Amino acid sequence: MADIFQFLQSNQIAYKQYDHEAVFTAEEAKTKAAHVPGRQTKNLFLCDDKKQRFYLVTICEDKRADLKHLRAFLGEKNLRFGPAEKLMEYFKIAPGAVSPLGLANDVNNHVKFFIDSDLLKEEKIYIHPNVNTATLEIGIEDFKKFVALTNHEMKIYETPSAQAA
Repeated sequence: MADIFQFLQSNQIAYKQYDHEAVFTAEEAKTKAAHVPGRQTKNLFLCDDKKQRFYLVTICEDKRADLKHLRAFLGEKNLRFGPAEKLMEYFKIAPGAVSPLGLANDVNNHVKFFIDSDLLKEEKIYIHPNVNTATLEIGIEDFKKFVALTNHEMKIYETPSAQAA
């Protein structure tokens, strides 16, 4: 497992760390990580019905995760949350700590990465460092650099506008 902090530091990706109690949902983060500034994220680890194609979708925490819309967007007949064993195999992280920083561990590019277009309009992104007891603040340009360094393509996801959580 790649140490995410070592990966970030060795690639000159600046971050600020905010420690907090373990959070498992965006709703919990509103209280347990209330001191973290900025727009938070929701991260969905998804797969097709045959568990052959895997996706990480990162959206704004204040938007609803619409699986029907995502299914159509991704061109999948069925879509479900990915199994914990595949999350561990590909990202080396447990459920509740899903993060785009897990892409550093997906060296064989099993997972396709999609990000909410609204997050790319922000100056910074706030994501877990592969554990759910902290949040990292990373400049959006440094985040783009991170994704490129993992040899993943960052694909843009347009969330439906009337999808507030």
